[in-house]
Amino acid sequence: MNTSDQESFALNEIRSSHQSGDGTTSEIEQPTLPPADGGRAAWLMLASCCLIQLPVWGFSSVFGIFQEYYSTHDVLKGNKGDLATVGTTSTGLLYLLSPVTFTLLTRYPRLQAYCAPAGLVITVIGSLLSSFAEEVWHLIATQGVMCAIGNGLLFSPSSLYLDQWFVRRKGLALGTMWAAKSITGVALPFVAATCLVRFGSSTTLRAWTIITLISTLISLPFMKPRIPVSPSASARRLDLGFLKLGTFWMLQAGNIMQSFGYFLPTTYLPSYSTTTIGLPATMGTMLVSLFNATSVFGGITIGMLCDRFAVTNILLISSLGSALSVFLFWGMAASSGEGSSQTALALLTVFSMFYGFFAGGFSSTWSGVITKIQNDSSSSMETGLVFGLLAGGRGIGNVISGPLSSVLIQKGSIGPCHDQDSGTGFGTQYGVLILFTGITALLGGWGWIWRYFSSITRCTG
Repeated sequence: MNTSDQESFALNEIRSSHQSGDGTTSEIEQPTLPPADGGRAAWLMLASCCLIQLPVWGFSSVFGIFQEYYSTHDVLKGNKGDLATVGTTSTGLLYLLSPVTFTLLTRYPRLQAYCAPAGLVITVIGSLLSSFAEEVWHLIATQGVMCAIGNGLLFSPSSLYLDQWFVRRKGLALGTMWAAKSITGVALPFVAATCLVRFGSSTTLRAWTIITLISTLISLPFMKPRIPVSPSASARRLDLGFLKLGTFWMLQAGNIMQSFGYFLPTTYLPSYSTTTIGLPATMGTMLVSLFNATSVFGGITIGMLCDRFAVTNILLISSLGSALSVFLFWGMAASSGEGSSQTALALLTVFSMFYGFFAGGFSSTWSGVITKIQNDSSSSMETGLVFGLLAGGRGIGNVISGPLSSVLIQKGSIGPCHDQDSGTGFGTQYGVLILFTGITALLGGWGWIWRYFSSITRCTG
């Protein structure tokens, strides 16, 4: 059921509850819905949806800073190689929960009102418990699992509400929401790095718990549906006809393949810049912050383009820009002699800017993907459910990328041996990881490749 169908259904429910004994509805009682794509309520909903990105994605956006801290300080017991699993599990599980939560909230709309408060409680408890972690697995269980579940319950209803409030300008709204996610990663890396040095991980995580609580409590009053839910409404029947479309699966394939490598640069750039290039830790923090800053502009720009142009063309632009930035800038950045650290820093800076813009805005294409599937579908479609499945596909790549990245690091350089002073990043222990990131970024444009070859097949058939 698309947004128009939901509106008609809701209005009929309201009319039936307002009917008088003779079956008529008075003129003053004619129900109306708030306007979509504008108005005070719509913009407040978008603002609260943006603010909720702070607790939902904040920790995962700066976990590379935490990982570098834990790797160089004897704070946690256990295998330090498993630290990457904390960040990827936190983000990946949040994404993977989306198909489940979006399906349940779409089928049983009355649950939406209870979802966000329950998520807040779980997130706050998990974040607080993580400050007492003594072993790596403690952090995986709290920040990696508990907080991911709570954040998923916060994220799902807010995204469903946003889908109702913005119809024609869905790309702009979605791009703004993802841009807000990136904004959280602009200042947070510096704040996290400073707090870790001055106060340690435990105090920093407790402060983060307070920030999570306050920002969520500010957002909740404005997070409400545009289409009211009838108290007597029963479970809705979901139309899953879009699952039979090749369009959905081809676009989903590109979404999953891109996610395998998307999260790796922000996880490993801090350690790459310090251990391989020999730069101060603050430079790694700056690179992560720069990535998130340019993601803000990328998210909004790509989202707006998806409102006007074919999504497969936008996917191609995003993928080519991401892949070229990996191969030309990160792949060429390494320390190979006196004065080369400055050159490597310049290359990594340019990489963070371009990769942040093109790859950071990739999720903003989901509005265009949903529109494309909707146009190709002959039946009604649950746009919120499609959004949840796209998020779930991204989670598959994110969860797998954690343990996979450890294997790629062990493979080392591209060639028979690796050299810390190699002239390129491909010759360092991160060489295979960099190559993998570039290839998966390129495969994010699979939707365009599929459409191109499909058109050739039709013409020659």
